[in-house]
Amino acid sequence: MATRHQTDGSSALQPGDKFTLDDWRKWPAGERWELINGEAWNMSPAPRREHQKLVGKLHAALFTFLEGKPCEVYVAPTDVFLSATAEQAKAEDTVVQPDILVVCDPAKLVDEGIRGAPDFIVEVLSPATAAKDLEDKKALYEKHGVREYWIVRSDGSVFVWVLEAARYRPATEYLPEIPVPATVLPGFSWQPR
Repeated sequence: MATRHQTDGSSALQPGDKFTLDDWRKWPAGERWELINGEAWNMSPAPRREHQKLVGKLHAALFTFLEGKPCEVYVAPTDVFLSATAEQAKAEDTVVQPDILVVCDPAKLVDEGIRGAPDFIVEVLSPATAAKDLEDKKALYEKHGVREYWIVRSDGSVFVWVLEAARYRPATEYLPEIPVPATVLPGFSWQPR
């Protein structure tokens, strides 16, 4: 097995190193790592205060909106295994911890986290993870069928991608003072500022 290297939100791999979920499950419980197509990404140190403030505000709004509805909202760290079945996961090399996610199918809720694509995912950009969230995770979420993906920037602007015919349509950008409607959660909108 390749050696993991501590890095600040960047790839933990040396060129050519690849990991599987079997490798990931053997790592110390106190460490937080994502695997994206076999590449290990260190989730430490903890996000900055402004990042957590935005995550908290949006999580609270979603939690209140979803009260009594069939969908459930979760906040990081919640492990998301994008393969739909445990059988597919045997060869899987991907596990992510989105900042916020919503799941509307209770069959996807398993003891270790979420099994299958969430309906709605939000990532709040941090300088150390911006490229990963905008490129790697966006491609991953599109490939696995995440129906709506939001990127929230520290200035409060929001980029929204909605899945149509298995592809994300071009992003819609919302300025901080404009309410952002969620396509897959009819009736929900959020205004960052």
